[in-house]
Amino acid sequence: MVTPGQLLSLTIEKPAAGGRMIARVDGQVVLVGGAIPGERVTGRVERVGRGVAYAATTSVEVASVDRRELFGDPLCGGCVYGHIAYSRQLDIKALVIADAFGRIGRLELPAAVRVAHSPEEGYRMRARLHVRGDRLGFFREGTHELCDARATRQLLPATYDVLDRIVAGMRPPGIHAVSEIEVSENVDASNRVVHLESATALDVRALDAIAAVDGLTGTTLRCRSEAGSRVTTVAGSAHVFDTFAIGDHTPIELRRHVLAFFQGNRFLLKDLVSHVIGQVEAGSEVIDLYAGAGLFALSAAAIRCARVTAVEGDRFAASDLEANVRAAGGGLTAVHQPVEGFLASSRRPPAALIVDPPRTGMSHEAMDGVVRLRAGRIVYVSCDVATLARDVRRLVDAGYAIERLDAFDLFPNTPHVEAVVVLTS
Repeated sequence: MVTPGQLLSLTIEKPAAGGRMIARVDGQVVLVGGAIPGERVTGRVERVGRGVAYAATTSVEVASVDRRELFGDPLCGGCVYGHIAYSRQLDIKALVIADAFGRIGRLELPAAVRVAHSPEEGYRMRARLHVRGDRLGFFREGTHELCDARATRQLLPATYDVLDRIVAGMRPPGIHAVSEIEVSENVDASNRVVHLESATALDVRALDAIAAVDGLTGTTLRCRSEAGSRVTTVAGSAHVFDTFAIGDHTPIELRRHVLAFFQGNRFLLKDLVSHVIGQVEAGSEVIDLYAGAGLFALSAAAIRCARVTAVEGDRFAASDLEANVRAAGGGLTAVHQPVEGFLASSRRPPAALIVDPPRTGMSHEAMDGVVRLRAGRIVYVSCDVATLARDVRRLVDAGYAIERLDAFDLFPNTPHVEAVVVLTS
């Protein structure tokens, strides 16, 4: 019987989703943090639940050749795979994807998964950080304990410098109630907007020191205590603006609100977009669900000459989508409506359907609508392999077949990976 606090000698078998690795003791599964498949480690049991034990590596008995020196707190957001050589991280993520499809979806992939690599540092364009007193950082995994964000190397050094200046500017009385800071910047970091979350009402004038921080192009604020929790633009613009080109095509211009979802990796953005729209037949009719600010929709219309209907339910992203569609001109229709409502009415099947839902995947109502729609081709973009495997199983049961799966490491040094599945009817 494995008990909390017990030290175990463990042989690591394979990776599990979420960042831990699988070992066994007398047939019992132990999920081990800080290990690499093939290693033998000593692990201290942290807790036991539902027949599974959770342990943390305390020492390495037989190390993998892929173990490297840690550059930060291993439990700080963005560092869970930090002890693993980057090329091995990609192999592990490919195995996690294949395992999820086999175990959760009961599906065999048509080919081995290839994960596109990213530079490990400065890749992240969006982040939410937490404020406690005069400290700013990410939460350690599974806790509300702050850890040093700079040590994770996810953001650009200039971005950390701006955040440090913001914290310094928060010391005047009246703005101590700020609990979260969300930062969003464009690919070249020429635009950088921060959003402040406060538990109590603040005098906007008290934020002048923050709004004046060098390196910011905008600041917004939301006080949770106010009715409706309205977002106020304190200074500058609430939006960042990107102009990027795919191949030799005319550059695409895109605006997005600091609170709107957007793909977070600056280095793989073009590769991801190029791959997704490359699955769309030129000149065809396309529906883009969970369209956000229109990243895939605008690109498909501009580069593939597709006729695209883009659907987004979030009010910030939908406002950006409508503005971006107006600026882009023809071939695009923006719809501000929840995906479930849009799919509830009968529609002509499009040649292709692009879906990029949140981490939780598609709701039952949305999936029912997709199945009824009977698009000739589905391009499913996901940052969560478990919900992706679940949803793809449903689509396969509805008559679709997996044509290909490609992955992009938008989140180096973490267990997360972006996957794109193409299904045909």
